[in-house]
Amino acid sequence: MEAKELGISVLPMPFMINEETFFEDITLSQEEFYEKLKGGANVVTSQPSPESVMEFWKDILKEYDEIVYIPMSSGLSGSCQSALMLSEEFDGKVQVVNNQRISVTQRQSVLDAMLLAGRGMNAAEVKDFLEKDKFNSSIYIMLDTLYYLKKGGRITPAAAAIGTMLRLKPVLQIQGEKLDAFAKARTSNQGKSIMINAIRADMENRFGGAKADNIWLEIAHTKNEEAANQLKEELLKEFSGFDIVISPLSLSVACHIGPGSLAIACCKKIT
Repeated sequence: MEAKELGISVLPMPFMINEETFFEDITLSQEEFYEKLKGGANVVTSQPSPESVMEFWKDILKEYDEIVYIPMSSGLSGSCQSALMLSEEFDGKVQVVNNQRISVTQRQSVLDAMLLAGRGMNAAEVKDFLEKDKFNSSIYIMLDTLYYLKKGGRITPAAAAIGTMLRLKPVLQIQGEKLDAFAKARTSNQGKSIMINAIRADMENRFGGAKADNIWLEIAHTKNEEAANQLKEELLKEFSGFDIVISPLSLSVACHIGPGSLAIACCKKIT
């Protein structure tokens, strides 16, 4: 909906759920997805087929001279590398941005690309700028459960069992291409404090200060809107003057971490 209003074209990510193909926000809503997840469905993420990517670009090029294409981080999905190879057939008309962003920080890259294009940059110049800017963002995610990481083989069953027994709330971080463990919290409040302190440290040490005119600050969640709204109130006490946006995490992320997660993200504003 937002993309359509802004004039942005979006290629939906496919899912296989119990061997049936779905497309996020087209044939699969957030509510339907979590119902299937809750019911124990086997959910596997995929990447768009080469044919669908190329047809998508060809349709856009009927109206526009060039494209800035911003896929999911190359460190978290193979779709970026595939797009880079496919773009070689388009004689420079398609510029694939490998700036290692995902979810809300990827969304901000799209908005930044629009701003840069409005300033007169061509597609190649926008790509170059965004790739140089790739490390000017951070995401911290507190999980409610380790079950889905275990199910996807991203942690061992023993580690998941210990974490569940101790009721730990793991906090993960995304900076650049990697999703890494950051800290372990025993309560949600402790986890939120860890994330807030980490974001503040990044703002002050990496991004030039915790100032609203310098930083975009966002909250994301997986089926956890009430907690996200509460976190927003807490963040506004810590970072007054910020316009904080709340967004659901994309389903391509949610299927790996499950419902109940909370995330805080920040991006340095471009000047």
